Amino acid sequence: MPPRPNGPRLSMKESMKQLDKKTLLRLLTYMKPYRLQLVFVFVCIAVSAFASVMSSLFLRTLIDDYIAPLLLEATPNFSGLLLALCKMAVIYIVGAFSTLFYNRTMAVVSQGTLKKIRDQMFAHMQTLPIKFFDTHTHGDVMSYYTNDTDTLRQMISQSIPQTLSSIITVVSVFFSMLTLSIWLTLFLLVMLFVMMKIVGKVTSKSGKFFVRQQRSLGAVNGFIEEMINGQKVVKVFCHEEKSKVTFDEKNDELFENSTEANKFANILGPIMNALGYFLYVLIAILGGALALNGTPNLSLTGMGTLTLGSIASFLQLSRSFVMPINQVTQQISSIIMAMAGASRIFSLLDEESETDEGYVTLVNAEKHGDTLVESEKRTGLWAWKHPHGDGTVTYTELTGRVELFDVDFGYVPDKIVLHDVSLYAKPGQKIAFVGATGAGKTTITNLINRFYDIADGKIRYDGININKIKKPDLRRSLGMVLQDVNLFTGTVMENIRYGKLDATDEECIAAAKLANADGFIRMLPDGYNTVLSGDGSGLSQGQRQLISIARAAVADPPVMILDEATSSIDTRTEAIVQSGMDALMKGRTVFVIAHRLSTVKNSDVIMVLDHGHIIERGSHRDLISQKGTYYRLYTGAFELE
Repeated sequence: MPPRPNGPRLSMKESMKQLDKKTLLRLLTYMKPYRLQLVFVFVCIAVSAFASVMSSLFLRTLIDDYIAPLLLEATPNFSGLLLALCKMAVIYIVGAFSTLFYNRTMAVVSQGTLKKIRDQMFAHMQTLPIKFFDTHTHGDVMSYYTNDTDTLRQMISQSIPQTLSSIITVVSVFFSMLTLSIWLTLFLLVMLFVMMKIVGKVTSKSGKFFVRQQRSLGAVNGFIEEMINGQKVVKVFCHEEKSKVTFDEKNDELFENSTEANKFANILGPIMNALGYFLYVLIAILGGALALNGTPNLSLTGMGTLTLGSIASFLQLSRSFVMPINQVTQQISSIIMAMAGASRIFSLLDEESETDEGYVTLVNAEKHGDTLVESEKRTGLWAWKHPHGDGTVTYTELTGRVELFDVDFGYVPDKIVLHDVSLYAKPGQKIAFVGATGAGKTTITNLINRFYDIADGKIRYDGININKIKKPDLRRSLGMVLQDVNLFTGTVMENIRYGKLDATDEECIAAAKLANADGFIRMLPDGYNTVLSGDGSGLSQGQRQLISIARAAVADPPVMILDEATSSIDTRTEAIVQSGMDALMKGRTVFVIAHRLSTVKNSDVIMVLDHGHIIERGSHRDLISQKGTYYRLYTGAFELE
């Protein structure tokens, strides 16, 4: 932690305390909607604690006022004793129902709080830039929703009410003990101070390991998720042993952190139980000695003698005093773990959202003569809407003209991957990018989508700097077909409709026909209503790709980006997919990334990239006649690496 202004540097212990306090206060803000329920829980806990104290105090009355006198009577009358027992039974029943009510209420509070946190996490995650997901494993992200939220559930539903109940019980028991014997209470406090010192030593060692445990758990989950998704690759390359070694390393780290955290936490209970029994014996011995010696007994009610009933009642209260403290110590590990989980969750919520300074929006338009007018319905004509400072609005027709001027970019500031890239794509042109892996082909398309922002230069879309266009509107005008197809659990129709949520069934079917996907879809068990699961694992790669093309077709974007869309399918299927893409590309500005040069021969412009530089550009015929890099690639003089 940075030093305080004009003050000393905070120690690690102080930093952790401030972090936990800040995290706890932030967590409590999520529980504000349940204020009335929490008040009800507090009342129920207080009633339950009162019932527990009354039962202990009743023991003195039972012995001194009923049992001892009855032992001296020749014909004892038990009616008074039975009446007292009935009163005590009522108090026990009230206490039991209070405990039931506050536990049920806390279940509602905890689940409602976690629902709100999960909703906020997921909503915030949708606003995060692509960079976040590029730098975090899927398993680690999933761990926020599973392991970390589960630790919060346990703390809210169990640890917090138990801790609150213990505090109320300790306070009420303390004053009750003072009414019995101040001497015995002082002795108990001295012994309790010793016990707390022992607890403090143990908990200080476990706290830091619970934080490490949550991080290690996220790393293990991330690795498992990667291995499950890549199981075929693992088996094909006989990577099983190496995977096991890597997993063992991550699992060993989790084992060590969890062992260290729980090793100290788990011995708290036995230590406190043993000390509690030891204290019980010491109080019994001391109380008996005071009574036998006739030592005057000082209490809040005055000076008197220490009776057998008082000793028995105090012993019961001492158990009621130590037991809540024992429960709190047992909950410390859960609370520390929950604070570590909450800290991770809040770190996700504090991740900076994707910024968007754009103000130009995409609207449906129609022409009235030479004038563009905004339309409420979908017309097939799009326009960029420019609001101006004086309140006026102008419209620019979306034609799909894309220009890059002297663009530099690096995923990290000190490592530039694109150098002085300039290109001009006229409306309706097909622009192809060719080059080795890592040359910068996909990076250019990422910049056009504004998944990342450029370091230097300009990118214009229909003459508008893309920084001025709102990101959702920019991306709505761009369709993408990627090499890695992502299908979602749902019907085929729903997966196609993903490209345009308000598309009718007829529009989805027309898009599937355009993409050459209608034939195989109708052969599926339920046609367009066939439910896909597991990312469409029951379909071939070509079929999945055709559905993704249909998804892009139903969106009907003016600009298309095809990122090696046919590189993972066979030649015969490629011809079908290519036919679908050719139909999709008609009348649109298209950017194509391809390793198979046969798929880019008909491009208007082919750009050859090498280490972030455009080293050649021109049509297929022009580049072949130049007999440069593209010529050597096409004729097989050397291949793409």
